[in-house]
Amino acid sequence: MKLFERLAVKLSLTRSEITLVSALLGFLLLGGVLKNIRSVEKADVLVKKIETAQYHEEEVDSLIALASMAQATVKEEVMQEAETEKQGRASEKRGTRHPSEKKVFTGTIPFNKATVLQLQKIPGIGPVMAQRLITFRTAKGGKVLQFQDFLQVKGIGNKKLEFLNKYFTLE
Repeated sequence: MKLFERLAVKLSLTRSEITLVSALLGFLLLGGVLKNIRSVEKADVLVKKIETAQYHEEEVDSLIALASMAQATVKEEVMQEAETEKQGRASEKRGTRHPSEKKVFTGTIPFNKATVLQLQKIPGIGPVMAQRLITFRTAKGGKVLQFQDFLQVKGIGNKKLEFLNKYFTLE
């Protein structure tokens, strides 16, 4: 207790005042420690919430919609290819089709719903360019709104863009 007595003399305080100031300082330190612990716990809870709710309901719904559209187009393509294969066999049996004949694509494709195989049917678009276009569309959120956006795709310039305008529709 000599410490309290020396401190009391130096500060000109009574022993009870020193005890009160010491208690207040102790409570202040305890409050700071508790606040820090609570903020760490809150941060931990927020991190867990972010990890569990990585996708919002709207994002999940849009992902499900994209998957169902892709599934429908794949099914449609399989049916078309099967029909084309049947027609090809029938024409080979009749001898009306020559192996050197190429079927020229005419018409338009809705780009925002097109698959890689559908894009490859367009003259001048091979597997690599078709994949680039699909990747580009995915990066745009599954929907391209303007033809000018295609200029961002590697390998597409103004001339190729004009050519693609004939075959693509943006719905």
